[in-house]
Amino acid sequence: MAASVAQRPAAACPVLLLTFVTTLILHRGVADGTGAEEPPHRRFEYKYSFKGPHLSQSDGNIPFWIHTGNAIPSADQVRITPSLRSQKGSVWTKNRVGFEHWEAEVTFRVSGRGRTGADGLAVWFAADQGLDGPVYGAADLWNGVGIFFDSFDNDGKKNNPAVVVVGNNGKLVYDHENDGTTQSLGTCLRDFRNKPYPVRARITYYRKTLTVMINNGFTPDKDDYELCTKVDDMVVPGDGFFGLSAATGGLADDHDVLSFLLFRLSEPGQQPPPPQSEIPKEEQDKYQEEFQNFQQELDKKKEDFLKEHPDVQGQPIEDLFESVNDREIRQVFEGQNRIHLEIKQLHRQLAMILDEQRRYVSVITDEISKKELTGGTGQLDTPSQQQLGSALTAQQEVLKNLNELRNSLSESLQRVGSVQQQDRAAGMGTYETVQHFNAIKEPLQSVKRDVEHLVKRSAQNPAEKAVKCPEVPPMPSCLSTVHFIIFIVVQSVLFFCYIMYKSQQEAAAKKFF
Repeated sequence: MAASVAQRPAAACPVLLLTFVTTLILHRGVADGTGAEEPPHRRFEYKYSFKGPHLSQSDGNIPFWIHTGNAIPSADQVRITPSLRSQKGSVWTKNRVGFEHWEAEVTFRVSGRGRTGADGLAVWFAADQGLDGPVYGAADLWNGVGIFFDSFDNDGKKNNPAVVVVGNNGKLVYDHENDGTTQSLGTCLRDFRNKPYPVRARITYYRKTLTVMINNGFTPDKDDYELCTKVDDMVVPGDGFFGLSAATGGLADDHDVLSFLLFRLSEPGQQPPPPQSEIPKEEQDKYQEEFQNFQQELDKKKEDFLKEHPDVQGQPIEDLFESVNDREIRQVFEGQNRIHLEIKQLHRQLAMILDEQRRYVSVITDEISKKELTGGTGQLDTPSQQQLGSALTAQQEVLKNLNELRNSLSESLQRVGSVQQQDRAAGMGTYETVQHFNAIKEPLQSVKRDVEHLVKRSAQNPAEKAVKCPEVPPMPSCLSTVHFIIFIVVQSVLFFCYIMYKSQQEAAAKKFF
């Protein structure tokens, strides 16, 4: 009895060792990727797809597609049916699709005011175009497959909204009363009405397997798909048309399709045929002839241009056009020149104001001297003399402030000129420099407006100024216009100096890179 018990562990050791070795080999195979199936290659097919913006053309048609019934194409989407009763509409590809394997991504919205909607939306792949009919706006007795997004419960089993996959060989009549459940190859319950984000469906037909994935529209993540249904050993026509249709009944919803993207799938190791092989030889010859005619016309225009401009012969064509860096430098120089001209104009206007003020001061001084000569002791005309004296003091103060403003503008003019010389020498034309000069331009414009206002006020007859002396204000204001102008100019000069200093620091820092 003891011997038999001792022999059992010895007999089990080879079995355990073999199991361990097998598990280790399988684990290494999975880690190396030998056990994983390689996904198929995808190629986008634009002739069988549509997507906004600019989805429809100026004539209201969709490129490579046709629409019938109540379908309304727009720039961003295709409204298959509006939310009106008893509406039908559909869109179909113009050309046949001859892919053995394919994948379609549909983005749509189904929205309505009621708690329940009708009737639903359908995605088709059929041997013929079902432009009109009783099955969600498309023809019955189709040869192919239809993926139905049914929103109305016809059989009263409370199993809607639902996604139903129905295949047909061209001989079956769709079972409306039971919502196609008696003919469905696969189904899933998904509520796709009135979602915050568009609902997405990914329909894949690969190696005779049809897979339907759904994005429920609760998240903006475009890749958040979940499996709806999968149909194995399914045979569809070798070539056919893709279509989208919708219909309404007593209840109504808006059925909007935002995009339909089709991809050709190729098995691993098999390259898809080149696009040129899919174009008929007649079309290829036509396109080649058009290209040659266009090329000859272009060469002729080049020769005519060189004949009319003999000075550019021998130069590369690229040198005749302005590069991006040259355009930026030119824009910076143009901005600097405009600022320079504005400051020059302000300088001239200040010179004119100073001349006017000097003339006013001389007129007032002569008037005071005449009063002193004619008045003798001057006791009789004391108020008028006081007014003239106060006017003279005010004019002298204005003259002093204008001189300071003129000196500040002269300094700014010199700084702008030095910046232009430095930029031309260094060849710097950055976006930051343009922004700095644009920031300076607004204060200079305000200074210009204030100076023009002073010119208009000062452009009066000096004789009238002399006879009718200005009255002294009872109480000076807290901040006069001249002080405000001086403050703005000084602030602009300081800001300009800071910009120059910062630019020099950045230029010095860039030398180390």
